[in-house]
Amino acid sequence: MKRTTLFISCLCLLAMAFGAESAASQVTRADYERADTILKCSDRVYSPAIHPEWIDSSHYFWYKNHEKEGDFYYLVNAESGKKQRAADKKGLAAFFSKKQKGLAESLLKEEEKKPDRWHRRGEAPALVVSPDKKWEAYVKDNNLYISPVRDEKEKDKPKEEIALTMDGTTNLRYDAWSIIWSPDSRKLATVKVRDVQERRIPLIESSPSSQKQPILQWRDYAKPGDVLPVYLPVLFDVEARKQVALNVAPYENQFYLNLTGWREDSRAFTFEFNQRGHQRYVIGEVSAADGSIRHLVDEQTKTFIYYYNNYRYDLDDGKELLWISERDGWRHLYLIDGTNGQVKRQVTKGEWVVRQVDHVDEANRVVYFTASGFNKGEDPYNLHYCRINLDGTGFTDMTPENGNHRVTFSADRSYFTDVYSRPDLPPVSQLKRTSDASVVAGLQKCDVSALQAEGWQMPEVFCAKGRDGQTDIWGNIYRPMHFDASKSYPVVEFIYAGPHDSHVDKDFKPAHHLVSKLVELGFIVVSIDGMGTSNRSKAFHDVCWKNLKDAGFPDRIAWMKAAGAKYKYMDLDRAGIYGWSAGGQNAMAALLFHNDFYKVAVALCGCHDNRMDKIWWNEQWMGYPIDASYSASSNVDNAHRLKGKLLLINGELDDNVDPASTLQVVSALMKANKNFEQLYLPGKTHSLGGPFEMHKMHDFFVKNLLGQEPPEWE
Repeated sequence: MKRTTLFISCLCLLAMAFGAESAASQVTRADYERADTILKCSDRVYSPAIHPEWIDSSHYFWYKNHEKEGDFYYLVNAESGKKQRAADKKGLAAFFSKKQKGLAESLLKEEEKKPDRWHRRGEAPALVVSPDKKWEAYVKDNNLYISPVRDEKEKDKPKEEIALTMDGTTNLRYDAWSIIWSPDSRKLATVKVRDVQERRIPLIESSPSSQKQPILQWRDYAKPGDVLPVYLPVLFDVEARKQVALNVAPYENQFYLNLTGWREDSRAFTFEFNQRGHQRYVIGEVSAADGSIRHLVDEQTKTFIYYYNNYRYDLDDGKELLWISERDGWRHLYLIDGTNGQVKRQVTKGEWVVRQVDHVDEANRVVYFTASGFNKGEDPYNLHYCRINLDGTGFTDMTPENGNHRVTFSADRSYFTDVYSRPDLPPVSQLKRTSDASVVAGLQKCDVSALQAEGWQMPEVFCAKGRDGQTDIWGNIYRPMHFDASKSYPVVEFIYAGPHDSHVDKDFKPAHHLVSKLVELGFIVVSIDGMGTSNRSKAFHDVCWKNLKDAGFPDRIAWMKAAGAKYKYMDLDRAGIYGWSAGGQNAMAALLFHNDFYKVAVALCGCHDNRMDKIWWNEQWMGYPIDASYSASSNVDNAHRLKGKLLLINGELDDNVDPASTLQVVSALMKANKNFEQLYLPGKTHSLGGPFEMHKMHDFFVKNLLGQEPPEWE
């Protein structure tokens, strides 16, 4: 009897093993080739989101539409909603009457290339001419000068130079970039800069195309804790030829200070001051009469002020200010009295967030903005376009449909196109009237039936409770084509937990360039916004404070366990993770601090110690001065904790994240006698996502989560 029982037990174990093995079919080279072409599935998405081009200041716009029969062009009259279709733009132009010849010409005009808004400053302006055209101001030998403007007859005469300062030196100079004249041309302001030698990092280009030998490159690169330059405001009375004394001592401890312009009546100029550590932000106003400084806004917090999300708009020449703040725990708009700095009223309020101000209509005292989180049951990250009166009345959601909205206005803002979608809702494009937000006409509705007929799977928007059992955590689930719920699939998280934003896609995408290829090799991929990321409450965001190693992992794991409980085919015993940059730091941290859940990680171009990365990003979240929290969050200092399979990938010419950060974690892993793999790429920068490194990452997951040897490359 015992032998029979033992025999049956063995058969059961063999059957279970065979079943587990057969659940994941062998990954072949054909699977890789199919995965490499998955992005082309966009060609079978018809009538996708429109990209309207408004024609000059008219109420006409055109767009190109991809349809089953080919690509066609549409001309729309916003006033009537009438659409006209043609094979090309010339066909659209023919719809205009002779009286509308100018509009036809504008439609046919080739689109001009927009300038790069991230261009470097270049050379400072040589001269800054006063509003009355009588004076020009400039910096010479680090000092501030003015000269009378000469007419053509006087060009050959020696230039009269009047030195307003004589104390400028190489390291204590007056800044030509910051020179601003008062509108009455009687006063002049700029900043005096106490310069420092910025840290530089070396990069070795090992395999240059120009020569055989390596090339040493250098990059300016300030890191947390470094000494920074100090910018302090200075004021000059041009008529009296003298400097007006300012009490600038309170602004010495700064991350930055910059001038923000004069009042129209020349009574004062303003500046914005970000205190080192990002816990205090000031809008100051300097009196032109006596140099006294008063604070219009003095924002303070015990954690951090996310200064990149600040917004300020001065109304009635500074008599009022519209200011964004999280002082009540949510990001909202406040109207500030410009005469005394007191809050006149909170314009928006509630457990939701203002995302971005788009337009302030001063004449009608209305502000237009995007917001999210005010509709119960809807994904709280979905953008809605709203308006409200500056007295706090008349709040209107102009885009109430459940989705993430993208709007584009006519020049006079009388009409706008509204395109909304979700990861699980293909785009709907419509035309609306601004005055009452009514729909003038439906434009296009996306058709994905051809993809679905091929077995393509719609992404799922999934919500579950976070670490506290109360807070909703939102994310997406991606399944492979020809998904089979009877099989078992490893689950891989695509992570980016940078606190500067939320990161999970909210728009519809038929394929994601960093997700879909891996999905098609037989994985379920998820992306999640956990606590510590932005666009929720201040408390939700503050989880990251001096705690970047947290990365929302307790929320992410709870979310995945909830998904796994609902979908038994999600095998959480085979959980992997990958990410780029801050996501690279997160991916490795998963195997250090949560290796009871995550088993395999690929970390690309990660910052593995926040003391090694750029100052502006890391001091924002980890604080200043440097303290023990930096070490607690360091993948280098915690490398001895590693469990699981790790692949590190970075490029030797990465000037966004110092490549030494990855090499230091490699050194720490070696000292701890940890097994791992590394791919150090010659000539590569921070932009890692090319075919080679993606193939290597996919191989790593196939081998370590599917338990298969990847097919040969050739």
